[in-house]
Amino acid sequence: MSQAFSHDPVMADEVVDLFLPVPPGILVDATVGGGGHASALLSAIPGLKIIGIDRDPVAVDAATKALARFGKRAVVRQSRFDVMAHVIDEVVTQQSGPPADRGVSGALFDLGVSSHQLDVAERGFSYRRDALLDMRMDPTTGRTAADVVNQYDEDALVEIFADNGEGRFARRIARAIVAARPLTTTGQLADVVREAIPAATRRTGGHPARRVFQAIRIAVNEELDQLATALGDALDLLRPGGRCVVIAYHSGEDRLVKSFFTRMSTDNCQCPPGLPCVCGANPQFRLVARGARRPTDEEVARNPRSEAARLRVIERLSPVTAGPSDRGDVA
Repeated sequence: MSQAFSHDPVMADEVVDLFLPVPPGILVDATVGGGGHASALLSAIPGLKIIGIDRDPVAVDAATKALARFGKRAVVRQSRFDVMAHVIDEVVTQQSGPPADRGVSGALFDLGVSSHQLDVAERGFSYRRDALLDMRMDPTTGRTAADVVNQYDEDALVEIFADNGEGRFARRIARAIVAARPLTTTGQLADVVREAIPAATRRTGGHPARRVFQAIRIAVNEELDQLATALGDALDLLRPGGRCVVIAYHSGEDRLVKSFFTRMSTDNCQCPPGLPCVCGANPQFRLVARGARRPTDEEVARNPRSEAARLRVIERLSPVTAGPSDRGDVA
């Protein structure tokens, strides 16, 4: 894994613009990667300090080096983002004693897998590069993709694939995997998936293994479960005027973010849309933008991997501005 960490931060200009209005303080970059977003934010917003978190030790090393020029304004820690409150407490205590207030001015999640993780074959994330089945964000701990592929029963595999976009052929693929066990490499898995898909379907829609690899990666790293916890913690930590920005690349992730942000911005109001709220909902958050923002055509042309990106943003209201819920639909 000697290849230098490289990852082009997606929608970096939009991210900076969205955090410009937040109050001075700490911003948690919950998926710091190589430090691209963090560098842009620290350069553009002098009032911010950043605590960067990442599960990948290679990313932590790269981000630490990339952000060293900002001195004490940037701290990077290896951790899962669903324990960010603990990380914040630890960093603030080390720097200035026990925190009286661990609130943050912002939280950023750039989800999914990085270009570096895809491009380094031995990480086992890519169906395009033959390597051992791994797919762990932190390659030092936890179950591997090989564990999932070779130990889960057929029904469990079907559920993983169906939940992550491969509903049509989930059963065929799961049955083929079970029959072909043991599978040890990405190439073997990709071949099994390709042969399980009807020939006519294989000729359209890109590589047939893409969604299967994505589904297994999400299962290996427990990404959706951790995201649900982390979003709740992030919003709990936000100070008034603080914002949470999430960039998702997978429909399951984006649905989770959309549902959570909608629920928080309406305080679960049950009143019919378009009518005054009479259920007593008192939302403490607002959606900064309706629906999801997407990268520009220019960015997609420069970085094709950004095409799937969907950005959503929510802001904690000041107590004086919190009021009846806004129940408009969100795309």
